[in-house]
Amino acid sequence: RGALSKIEKHVVRSRIIAGEPRIDGRDTKTVRPIAIRTGVLPRTHGSALFTRGETQAIVVTTLGTGRDAQLIDALEGMRKENFMLHYNFPPYSVGETGRVGTPKRREIGHGRLAKRGVMAVMPSIDDFPYVIRVVSEITESNGSSSMASVCGASLSLMDAGVPLKAPVAGIAMGLIKEGDDYAVLSDILGDEDHLGDMDFKVAGTTEGITALQMDIKIDGITTEIMRKALEQAKEGRMTILGEMAKVITEGREEMSEYAPRLITFKINPEKIRDVIGKGGSTIRAITEETGATIEIDDDGMVKIASVEKAAGDEARRRVEMVIAEVEVGTIYEGKVAKIMDFGAFVNILPGKDGLVHISQISDERVENVSDKLSEGDVVKVKVLEVDRQGRIRLSMKAVTEEEKATA
Repeated sequence: RGALSKIEKHVVRSRIIAGEPRIDGRDTKTVRPIAIRTGVLPRTHGSALFTRGETQAIVVTTLGTGRDAQLIDALEGMRKENFMLHYNFPPYSVGETGRVGTPKRREIGHGRLAKRGVMAVMPSIDDFPYVIRVVSEITESNGSSSMASVCGASLSLMDAGVPLKAPVAGIAMGLIKEGDDYAVLSDILGDEDHLGDMDFKVAGTTEGITALQMDIKIDGITTEIMRKALEQAKEGRMTILGEMAKVITEGREEMSEYAPRLITFKINPEKIRDVIGKGGSTIRAITEETGATIEIDDDGMVKIASVEKAAGDEARRRVEMVIAEVEVGTIYEGKVAKIMDFGAFVNILPGKDGLVHISQISDERVENVSDKLSEGDVVKVKVLEVDRQGRIRLSMKAVTEEEKATA
């Protein structure tokens, strides 16, 4: 078996050095046929199927909110990761059986490389305030599955509506070196990786390189070989980007109907406790009644996420009502919260009650407040005064007089 492997290695390498066709009939610079589809999975936020020769990746993008960020317990302390890329390489992708379990070192490394390739073109969290997770599932592999993941991730992200600075593509370069003779190979096969001297992965855009990784089995390479490998990689990258551009060139304007809609705005940090309420009662009521999720940062940045835009808009309206300041002279519609002998307390804004004195209920003399009002009644009141202690004085009579004057 060892002798046969040596013969195989010698034949493959000598043919390539002699300028003859490679194993699959290509010359040294040709990229394998590429097939691309986006939006292949209807329920996901973004998806792409990228096929190059016998290497294929299904890549899915999911958009989330700040609470979905990954917590990293690093040496320098805890931090949040807003962009995740996970690479899965199941045994069936290379025609083998085996247990599919936790990611192995190779899968983690390939995922990190693919992530680095895409990171350079990702929008900032301020421009696109979503937490993003990309998962690349390799369904068949014959060389360069990590670079297929880079291409698929770029396509999937754009399909999800992520405004990438530019599309990214990746290619794996190989090398056959015998003495002073050498040949640089574009888009290598698995066998060429195994029988060759180098696996040099290059990811980038039309403008430049975003990630590099090199594995070599020889002592080193010359500057000339490196220059040729990078030049050839650029040609191959441009070919792949050209094929990708036929399908999609930038993030879609309309995101998936299943993706969360985000609304961000800033409030006075001193008002945060009002929005949260006693024991979280206010914020919990808003989220339960609207179906939206609300996050508030210490600096007063409010992030509202909802699948339906109307739910997000309603949650924002409710938050703005909570933090709204009561304005003297303004007419509010409120609900009678409590009846007292001397008047009634009316809730005009969330967490803000004012007193309608018995003398301000009606033009007529009122003997008993309960003759005119009951708890739960919805009434229109005008703010007469807000004193230094924040107590609010209201009047129903003033509203009636104002309506008569304008009639």
